[in-house]
Amino acid sequence: MTALLQTRALAKAFGGLKVTREVSLSLEAGARVGLIGPNGAGKTTLINLITGVLPPSAGSVHLYGEDVTHLAQPERVRRGLARTFQITQLAPHLAIGRQVELAIHQREGSINRLFRPLVAFGAVRDEARQILATLGLDAAAGRAPVELAYGQQRLVEIALALALKPKVLLLDEPMAGVPKGESRIVLDALATLPADLAILIIEHDMDLVFSFTRRIVVLAEGAVLAEGSPDEIRRHPAVRAAYLGTAA
Repeated sequence: MTALLQTRALAKAFGGLKVTREVSLSLEAGARVGLIGPNGAGKTTLINLITGVLPPSAGSVHLYGEDVTHLAQPERVRRGLARTFQITQLAPHLAIGRQVELAIHQREGSINRLFRPLVAFGAVRDEARQILATLGLDAAAGRAPVELAYGQQRLVEIALALALKPKVLLLDEPMAGVPKGESRIVLDALATLPADLAILIIEHDMDLVFSFTRRIVVLAEGAVLAEGSPDEIRRHPAVRAAYLGTAA
């Protein structure tokens, strides 16, 4: 099966500090891959390399077999790569339905034609409503993020990513900051994501990682320490010693 996303010996150094060390991984359609590792392992740096926030020192990034290593972030988004962030980056006072509509307009290249009659954008409104309904946010379409619980705010970020119609979705700690009582909201929403969407998730919540993913990549000191199924990673002695703990 052809990989939708592939990194080949990806590396990043800041002066003499090697943060990412020849990381190679791949995601096929429908993949559910977890990326875990101790703080400072290089997880966010790797995501920044994949999305174009940072240029690599060596190695390459490929989408559908095309080398996109030197493409800017917007070009990667247009090719189907979307990302959410550890900290929500939403317009706090703009209705979430409107935010999703604007993301769709951005995808369609119609963001500069918003002076047209609203009736011309019926399909955009319908798509925005469908995305929100999929994530259980349809009743909140007219509300602003500041009015929502934090767990729902994280769902809005996922909704904005889905509005870009990605083929590959990078979830950067979707549970970060979510109170324990709201975690089920996020868990249930993740289960509704399209089956053919390739997902790479960074998360410190091991219950989520081991229940949601089918393959896990473990980083340590910027390099791949281990890769395998959740059961294989749970039993891996080096992973247990370096990250999960001997009681895992």
